[in-house]
Amino acid sequence: MSKLKKIPLMLLGAGGAFFVVTFTIYFFNLDMKLTSKLEPFFLKHYDTMPRKQYV
Repeated sequence: MSKLKKIPLMLLGAGGAFFVVTFTIYFFNLDMKLTSKLEPFFLKHYDTMPRKQYV
């Protein structure tokens, strides 16, 4: 195949793969599951930060 025909097919394949990965993350709610696993580390970090509270 010529390069002019190969490039659009590669872009189509990459776009399809990107769609499949993002749809899987959305369908199984993996982003929020990861966030819930990381939440204790975030709370530990942000609870120890010094605060400047102005009234």
